[in-house]
Amino acid sequence: MKILERFPREVRVIENTWIPLADGTRLAARIWLPADAERNPVPAILEYLPYRKRDFTRARDEPMHHYFAGHGYASVRVDIRGSGDSDGLLDDEYSQRELEDGLEVIAWLAAQPWCSGKVGMMGISWGGFNALQIAALRPPELAAILTLCASDDRYADDAHYMGGCLLNENQIWGTVLFTINALPPDPEVVGDGWRDAWLARLRNNKPFPAVWLNHPLRDAYWKHGSVCEDFARIRCPVYAIGGWADGYSNAVPRLLAGLRAPRKGLIGPWAHTFPHNGIPGPAIGYLQEAVRWWDHWLKDEPTGIMDEPMLRVWMQESTAPEPLHAERAGRWVAETDWPSPRIETRSLYLTVGSTLDAAPDGSAVFDARSPQTTGMVGGDWCGFGSEGEAPLDQRPDDGRSLVFDSAPLEAPLEILGAPVVRLSLAVDQPVAMLAVRLNDVAPDGTSERVSFGVQNLTHLRSHERPESLIPGKRYTVELQLNDIAHAFGAGHSLRLAVSTTYWPMVWPSPVPATLSLFTPGSVLELPVRPPDPADAALREFDAPEAARSESEPVSLKPPRFVRSIERDLINNEVVFRLLSEGGDLETAAVARIEAISLDLAHTVERRFAIDDTDPLSARAEIGERVMLRRGAWQIEVVTRTQLSADAKEFRLQARLEAREQGSEVFTREWDERIPRNHV
Repeated sequence: MKILERFPREVRVIENTWIPLADGTRLAARIWLPADAERNPVPAILEYLPYRKRDFTRARDEPMHHYFAGHGYASVRVDIRGSGDSDGLLDDEYSQRELEDGLEVIAWLAAQPWCSGKVGMMGISWGGFNALQIAALRPPELAAILTLCASDDRYADDAHYMGGCLLNENQIWGTVLFTINALPPDPEVVGDGWRDAWLARLRNNKPFPAVWLNHPLRDAYWKHGSVCEDFARIRCPVYAIGGWADGYSNAVPRLLAGLRAPRKGLIGPWAHTFPHNGIPGPAIGYLQEAVRWWDHWLKDEPTGIMDEPMLRVWMQESTAPEPLHAERAGRWVAETDWPSPRIETRSLYLTVGSTLDAAPDGSAVFDARSPQTTGMVGGDWCGFGSEGEAPLDQRPDDGRSLVFDSAPLEAPLEILGAPVVRLSLAVDQPVAMLAVRLNDVAPDGTSERVSFGVQNLTHLRSHERPESLIPGKRYTVELQLNDIAHAFGAGHSLRLAVSTTYWPMVWPSPVPATLSLFTPGSVLELPVRPPDPADAALREFDAPEAARSESEPVSLKPPRFVRSIERDLINNEVVFRLLSEGGDLETAAVARIEAISLDLAHTVERRFAIDDTDPLSARAEIGERVMLRRGAWQIEVVTRTQLSADAKEFRLQARLEAREQGSEVFTREWDERIPRNHV
């Protein structure tokens, strides 16, 4: 990463300013501004998040927002209502109130004397979601957006449900929000009212996993904020960016296919992170790419960005599975349009010999009842570039699944898009799930996961109206796997692996199900991409660069990080455990932000346990502890959530504790039972 010390425009930073809303609420904003912007107004770029601009994202924000300001933009980072230093209360993600506040913020920015009247909106994850959702409301001042690692579909393609199955990410992410939502504003910013604001947040807080468990179907709750419900509502230009190791890459091709506004797409090998910090690499000069986008749409300057192909992706090559890839082998390829008329469908049929062949072959039935621990080498649903999060060698899971292998390839085979699997099957239970993986098997037998998908079989007809299965009845299931760009090497084989569980990523069905798979009518359809000589002439991305951060936390003691799988041979229980021990103020295992004289400590522990034979033994326990300290001011927030289930109900237990200077100021417990409703 090249750190720039000088920029075309000198930059001044406004540590905090208040954006007034019509109802009297004030939102806290940090602004990076060209020093001469009052004399020479510039467009504004908005990032609108709940992740605490003052401390949690401070070191992340500075290199990016300073960079944009140095290139002639007012770059603005706003805490949404009820978060960070802003007034009010945060009730949920992407609420109507949040979106309406965003409209007011955009209008306020456009009206400032240092603003040209044009506004762009950008963000990753939450900020990418609300950029899309606010664009759909068509504020007249919003000229373009840049959305990263976000989704257009809050039900089918977010951290809560996948294919109608409950993701354990629902609890992981919900506990993170539960914790962040319990933290106070900074007294140095808000003054004496900080404590009253904190107590109001604590009293209003809720265990968010339970909120989302109460919506297991695609109802109005999820349709709100899902811009896929009507892509035509978005009329401003959209640049959608994702990474193959992230949980949200499917949204990029969907947005390109669904939108009619000017649009571009970019998918690299990265996890849930900005591409200039991209892990797995190679990272790219994302900030330069963003400036080209903003210069074109906010300044009407010719940058050539819209003359380039609509979609550009990293074509990943066969790679031995690792807990974390520093770099992914491959190359950049591009398609002028998406969907691309160049993509060809190639069918491989499941056969009586457990093979994948170009033609159907006879009739056979294969039965499978996967152990509940199938999925232990599946990695995280959404990677963040952390050690141990990537899918490992799939052979342990392959051995717990039905597998169908192709013959070794005589020549490389490249796919781009979403593989589709059609299976003819029956199950012996009224509620069951299906997990399907497409793997790349090397000549030495190593099995690399390329793509996967899961399906709650009671949702075959609809995510809105599930239907109990008729045991023994034959169904046709069409399952679209995750989009991917992958080059299978010569000598490698394709493997389709089918299982009835996928733990700890997906919550299991209430009763072990036996699946009967019929080979007639069962087929894998691959989106094959022919070679394109034009790929060699693509413009190279610049090397990563950014501004300097003045607030990089200094670790006073290295954090401890553990990721393990443990088996209790007496109780037949398998535990997947993650510990990120990021701090304890008393033992100095803490990070210090010198710029604001603040000490931070954050520890996370996650434990997912299950018995190989009993899905009702599943337990997910998550604990978080956050501590803030500045001089005599010391805050501690401790949260814990636990999810279990019987055949009819989920049970979500939660606890929240808050302390000031070591003394308890708030404690509350929740114990909620929620109908499973075909989950």
